[in-house]
Amino acid sequence: MLKQQPWMHDSEALLIELDQLREEGKETEGLKEKVEAILAMPEGAEKEAAAAAFLDMSYALPVRPDSPYDEPSELSAIREEAEGVQNLPAPEGEALYDRILGAWQARCAGCLLGKPYEGARRRQIVGILKDTGNYPPAFYTAADKGIIEKHGWQAERAWIDTVSCMPEDDDTNYTVLSLKLVDLAGRGFTPEDVAMRWLTDLPILHVCTAERVAYRNLVALREPPLSAMARNPYREWIGAQIRGDFFGYINPGHMEEAAGMAWRDASISHVKNGIYGEMWLSAMVAAAFCLSDVREVLKAGLKVIPKRSRLHEAVLDAMTWPEEGLDWEAALDRVHQRWDEDNQHHWCHTISNAVIVTLALLYGGGDLEKTLGIALTAGFDTDCNAATAGSVLGAMLGAKALPEKWIAPLNDTLLTGVDGYNRVSISGMAKKTMEYLL
Repeated sequence: MLKQQPWMHDSEALLIELDQLREEGKETEGLKEKVEAILAMPEGAEKEAAAAAFLDMSYALPVRPDSPYDEPSELSAIREEAEGVQNLPAPEGEALYDRILGAWQARCAGCLLGKPYEGARRRQIVGILKDTGNYPPAFYTAADKGIIEKHGWQAERAWIDTVSCMPEDDDTNYTVLSLKLVDLAGRGFTPEDVAMRWLTDLPILHVCTAERVAYRNLVALREPPLSAMARNPYREWIGAQIRGDFFGYINPGHMEEAAGMAWRDASISHVKNGIYGEMWLSAMVAAAFCLSDVREVLKAGLKVIPKRSRLHEAVLDAMTWPEEGLDWEAALDRVHQRWDEDNQHHWCHTISNAVIVTLALLYGGGDLEKTLGIALTAGFDTDCNAATAGSVLGAMLGAKALPEKWIAPLNDTLLTGVDGYNRVSISGMAKKTMEYLL
């Protein structure tokens, strides 16, 4: 049974490690042959020991001196390489509560829209939407088994007519877990506090990729930041980026504070651009409470991450695509030209998905339905991206401005895998969020 669990064995992601090394700017000559030799070994302890030794060696490789990027993982070095951003005046009282509630609601709505499609390819998503008369999406997708299976996808998913609330999902688990973290450890929590919350409140099989590797490392007493570094080929994947929303919620207008909390959270499982993704998102959410222009929100997020990073470069570049005359569908075509959705590393990487969030916000034009629809039809990590884009836009618009048809199906109820928060009200989470503001 355990052999069937992904992200538990060092040998299973050696090819992903090669992609990761190339993108980091490390020398990979001769490494493919070593990986192939390990993969050809019989299953067992000897193969896993060889894979572990390879991952230890590969992580320690230096970045080539001709790399155009400067991508530290330490917070002080990140801040030295970032532009920096000043605090903004934020709403207060009932107006702020409405924004926080909107962020929670729109995050859940985006997650619910994308959840049944997670893992589907763009052609499947668009095919199902068109055949159900819902392209671009004007509502959640119902479970039309014939149409879904026609496009090679799974009818047994969380389609809108099979749920009565927001079902459990890792995207929302982490938002609630962050609330519990701050409730128990305070705003000054440490990476070690984050690790203890995971081990205490979140079962290992409820986490994925980099988080599951970090979980394994923590159980083996590899403390942060080693928990992120040791034998972790997924160290720049999207997992941290989906964990940063709550830190934006409790720091409206304080982007650096939000990003600092995001770093403390991300550093137990990610490095470099994996960390930057969470910092960028947290700062964007914090800025969204104060700004009405999505471009300014995106810029505020970029100001907390290194200027010479791959994430900064990719998001800044994507922000120019509307000015080139690309419509949203052409922009999504370009995403698929640059990243291969059939390559697991591309599909789940921070940068490819951050670009999709950027495009959804830009082309969505402040409209929740259009924003979530673009995030979905882009493919890649559909529930993560729609949830993230929804969170930012919900903070900008507030709950009163969100279309009822997208919020009502949630029935103000969220299910989670977080101990003590298995069934909660979304409005209750928003009210509790207000307790942890600066």
